[in-house]
Amino acid sequence: TSRNVFGKGASRRLRRDNLVPAILYGDSKDPQPIQLNHNEVIKHLDNEAFYSQLLSVSVDGAESERCILRDVHRHPYKQQILHMDFMRVVAGAEMKFTVPLHFLGEDVAPGVKNEAGIVAHNENEVDIFCLPRNLPENIEVDMSALSIGDSVHLSDLALPEGVRLADLDAEDSDTDRMVAAINKPRVEVDPDEEADDAEAAVD
Repeated sequence: TSRNVFGKGASRRLRRDNLVPAILYGDSKDPQPIQLNHNEVIKHLDNEAFYSQLLSVSVDGAESERCILRDVHRHPYKQQILHMDFMRVVAGAEMKFTVPLHFLGEDVAPGVKNEAGIVAHNENEVDIFCLPRNLPENIEVDMSALSIGDSVHLSDLALPEGVRLADLDAEDSDTDRMVAAINKPRVEVDPDEEADDAEAAVD
């Protein structure tokens, strides 16, 4: 529903009433202050797709508008949502989105299955440019063929049609970051053996 109270005090009162203050903006229209049911918001935020997919928002029963979730302000230690930002989507206009990475095939990767390697995720999401209709739910990262010492960079990702990575559009040559790798297993050193080695070195 629309919101006609503003300021920190008003926002605190809304939260006490189990409501979340929010704003809907963009598409050359006036920003629309809104309020959402906190319990419903928590349910939606448990769904990963809610953060990156197109949403339909209807305010006071009016015609739905397509938008994306741009920001979520959370309480530092309570399970409480303090504020949310939604941005209207312009049909036919390419936009920048943030989507999660889904890592596949880690359990069958030779570096893990045969060499006891450890998977390291350097990135869990990426920024992309695409039309709203081409927005993917996630970007898959295939790890199934990796051995120890192998890695996946941004340029290795298989992107859906009409999607490009924001970082690889930059002129900076260092933007092709490592996304994930399989590292050597950690070697556990017995404290007694370590002490023996130290004594031997002193002798």
